[in-house]
Amino acid sequence: MLHVSVKACAKINLGLLITGRRPDGYHTLETVFAPIDWFDTLDFRLADGISMSCSNLDLPSDDSNLCIRAAKALRDHAGVKSGVEIGLVKRVPFGAGLGGGSSDAAATLRVLNELWEVHAPSSDLHRLAVKLGADVPYFLEMKGLAYAAGIGEELEDLSLALPFHVVTVFPEVQVPTVWAYKNFRPKFERPVPDLKRLVTMLCNDRDTRVLDVFENDFAPVVFEHYPVVLEALDGLLDSGAAFASLSGSGSAVYALFDDSAVAQAAAERMQGFGRVNVTPAGFLME
Repeated sequence: MLHVSVKACAKINLGLLITGRRPDGYHTLETVFAPIDWFDTLDFRLADGISMSCSNLDLPSDDSNLCIRAAKALRDHAGVKSGVEIGLVKRVPFGAGLGGGSSDAAATLRVLNELWEVHAPSSDLHRLAVKLGADVPYFLEMKGLAYAAGIGEELEDLSLALPFHVVTVFPEVQVPTVWAYKNFRPKFERPVPDLKRLVTMLCNDRDTRVLDVFENDFAPVVFEHYPVVLEALDGLLDSGAAFASLSGSGSAVYALFDDSAVAQAAAERMQGFGRVNVTPAGFLME
């Protein structure tokens, strides 16, 4: 096999509760990841060296890109001489809290593990993924909803899919993750709700009363400093959403809808706020 093309889907966060700070400076958190049908496309071809091109020229294609870093990390780990040309068609906005770069990196690890005939075990790939970024293991190992703790790398497959249509809006501003972590307002002492139990109730019983528990600790400071993000959130709520929230550290916001037609109407209404995506109920990554 000399050539492989794959999709790399984005995610949203159902709740994002920052629970503490480790001695190494990383923050611990609890969240539930959910996949959305907003994806990049990656094309891999065997080559002598490691290189990449990207459809979005604002995104670097050098050693700072997570795809290049993932390829070199796997090559160094396996001690192989193989190379690859990576072509990235970038659709998922970056600086949006949707995990697009992490998903691209996970796809790179997964594909090159086979394309280069490394066949590294999942435990090795997990360790490489954690070093690349806290969200990378989710995209590497999961298909649907997953509970995450630690810095995001401690994962539990919930074997669930959201029974709601998801409308996601990127309001054309980027929120730097480092800035968000420096400026959020800690609430480390509060009791943390049982997100696993509550999301199971939400999915199995469609009990929307639990949705208010799924807070995002970045939301207050992001809404304060980036009012266009709050305007997009309010627009989703005004469109009949059962729930709306910030994803990750932003700037993307999303909303859950019971009815497909209402979700489509909301998506059309939100076009003026930025880039919009609609994910059908029950979506799982391939």
